[in-house]
Amino acid sequence: MPHSAMTRRAALGLSMAALAAPALIAPAMGQPAWPSGPVRFIGLFPPGGGTDILSRLWCIKMSEITGQSFVVENRSGSGGNVGTEAIARAVPDGNTIGLASVAPLAISPTLYGRLPFNPAQDFSLVSGLWQLPNLLVVNNDVPARSVPELIALLKANPGRYAYASSGSGTTVHLSGEMFKAMAGVDMLHVPYRGAAPAHVDLQGGRVHMIFDNIPQGLALAREGRLRALAVTGATRSPQAPEIPAMAEFLPGFEITSWGGVMGPAGMPPAIIHRLNALTRQSLESPDLKRRFEENAASTWYTTPEEFATFRTLNEAAFAPLIRASGARVD
Repeated sequence: MPHSAMTRRAALGLSMAALAAPALIAPAMGQPAWPSGPVRFIGLFPPGGGTDILSRLWCIKMSEITGQSFVVENRSGSGGNVGTEAIARAVPDGNTIGLASVAPLAISPTLYGRLPFNPAQDFSLVSGLWQLPNLLVVNNDVPARSVPELIALLKANPGRYAYASSGSGTTVHLSGEMFKAMAGVDMLHVPYRGAAPAHVDLQGGRVHMIFDNIPQGLALAREGRLRALAVTGATRSPQAPEIPAMAEFLPGFEITSWGGVMGPAGMPPAIIHRLNALTRQSLESPDLKRRFEENAASTWYTTPEEFATFRTLNEAAFAPLIRASGARVD
């Protein structure tokens, strides 16, 4: 696949305000004229990571559709919990929305002893946005060029190699824990406040590998700055068919990341439905689909009700893995 024309730097550098254009669809009869001004979108991780890139691409498209600016505000920390708490505490008028992420909504309830929000009660879930696998990448100094070679290296050197994550409780973290358990290896977990700072240390040799969301890891691997060994989906990614799935070496290995859009609890139903309809239009646009695919993600539209049900089931699916791994944050 040719390298994406939408580079990380380009995605970050586009101005939301500059993309304001006349709205392409008008509210249906009885629906509010939302948005009537700039919308703040709270991102959960630092600028430059895979989920941040995808969030900004969606916000750009929403700005084009509505004629209003969708401005990303990054509130990182605690595996996405800091930003998620900020969304829960926002005024429920539709002017502040944010990223609904697998980490705080489906993993943290089991991983953390206490949370400053209730995933099932404190949010207005609107729609899914994307799904994507994670990607195991190692720095170029690691003397392993395949998953079997990496497993052999780790077994011969227990505790000497470290894997980074974008924070405790993320799928990046749990992918490493699942790998440790299924491969029978001993590695040190080093959590960061997002994938972008983790990649700085990874390329600098201070940590050795990361099971990152696929967009950033794939781009760096194709630039020759890291080496990609496997994706964490059940099968190979259509965007990177040359990279094997971890399940080819460890049968049953599967972790998929997802992101959506939500607001605080108490948002008016009319605004939720309006935002859902606009989100569906954005995800059906060929250019956003292409840009998501260039970043190895698939667009994922749901109704609010489908999204709520999915979150509940995903939390239940992750709980046994978290408990079996022994991971716990108090």
